[in-house]
Amino acid sequence: MSLPRRVALLALALLVPLLPAVPAAAAAQVQQRDLTPTAALPDTPVAATLTVGTSTSCVTVDELGVGVRDANQQNLDFPGSAGRTTICPGGRTLTTATRSFPAGTYTEFGFYRIGSTYYNLPTRTLTVAPPTVKQVVLLPTRAIADTDVTATLAVSASACTTVDELGVGVRDADQQNLDFPGTATDVRLCPQGYVLTTGARRLPAGTYTEFGWYRTGSTYHNLPSRTLTVTPAVTPPEPPVPGGQLVFEESFTNPPALGTTWHDDSTSAYRYANHNPDDDKLDWLQPGALSTLDGKNVFTATPGANRLENGEQSWDTGLLTTEYTQQGFQVRPGDYAEVRLQLPSGYGAWPALWTWKDGGNEIDSFEYHPDNPNLLELSNRINSAGLYYTDPDAIHPGAWVSIGVHYGAYNNDWYINRKLVFSDHTGTGPNWSAYLILNLSICAGSWHPAPADGTPIATAADYLRVWRQPTGTRG
Repeated sequence: MSLPRRVALLALALLVPLLPAVPAAAAAQVQQRDLTPTAALPDTPVAATLTVGTSTSCVTVDELGVGVRDANQQNLDFPGSAGRTTICPGGRTLTTATRSFPAGTYTEFGFYRIGSTYYNLPTRTLTVAPPTVKQVVLLPTRAIADTDVTATLAVSASACTTVDELGVGVRDADQQNLDFPGTATDVRLCPQGYVLTTGARRLPAGTYTEFGWYRTGSTYHNLPSRTLTVTPAVTPPEPPVPGGQLVFEESFTNPPALGTTWHDDSTSAYRYANHNPDDDKLDWLQPGALSTLDGKNVFTATPGANRLENGEQSWDTGLLTTEYTQQGFQVRPGDYAEVRLQLPSGYGAWPALWTWKDGGNEIDSFEYHPDNPNLLELSNRINSAGLYYTDPDAIHPGAWVSIGVHYGAYNNDWYINRKLVFSDHTGTGPNWSAYLILNLSICAGSWHPAPADGTPIATAADYLRVWRQPTGTRG
């Protein structure tokens, strides 16, 4: 080998140890698997949690931490990074010390250091803002003039926070303050929600603006408003079918009498007693989905914790039936049954009044789906007859409507707001009888759209009454 070549190789050999170690292969193996939080409250201490791992072999780093940059790229890293740390495929979790941030939007990321070289892991946004308070339920929407009535306000917050006062406001047409008495003070609001029932007050007949509100310090925050309609007291009218005796009356002044008049957690109409995925329903019956407010029975459906046999996530919802009760009330030919209720909004809602016994005997006083906002489905499922009845003036989300059926052995008549709209000329048969079911189902999506999101769905019933014709009048 020539001397110049030997000198060149010696020079190269001397240079190689002087080049910095390149940990790129090891660094590339570190993966960020989770990083929290993504939201925090202003000026409130919060810690970060970073979970990392490797895809193959273990890697040792000199530091592991969580970085934060504000909009001006100022360094606001979480304190409490970890020193020399070995990261393996099984993962490593770091919980930092706490720090607080002013309100704003920040860039957050995990990082690690090998020697003097820092490696940033994928970034995410950290939003620091006061929690959002959401009004979930506000009732009543109707009241009787000069009669005691209370308000119910259900709220939730995106993160737990304490407000100094929570209440329900009322303003008349002249913007006079007629708030419900009985506010709550020093209230802790969290994502799982808080329900306030106010004291009672009386209002003259008229139309009012009603809204929930909360106060922090001296600042009042008004939640979305709705109309409260106060009407003069009236005597319930007689049914359109003359000569009947009132044999069943549920005015919902008090909670339903469970065990004696009503049953609320199962029905023989559902394959699994408390749920029935076979019928394109997401229902899972829960007694807690029923509430009595201001003379109305409210059915409220919310996403549930149970999973149905077909893999769909259930919705907790309510049902009332006269089946499995001490009274065991059943309708029969000659009876006239009428319900008054408020039609719900929101895709997925499926309220109905129907009958059931011995695996059938089904007459549907009505079914309603908000995707067909002006239509009621009226059905005889014993002798295959029915009508899609439309009336944009009377039938729409939020409308209060009375729906009645005069059951007959050879003809059934349907009445909407006491007006005869359909006669099926087939009837129930002379020996028919069945239990009543009033419920709010939730569609799974095959026949009508499923809920668009997890927003609660509610409907309310004012009364359910049955008049019976004298013995021998069968229809």
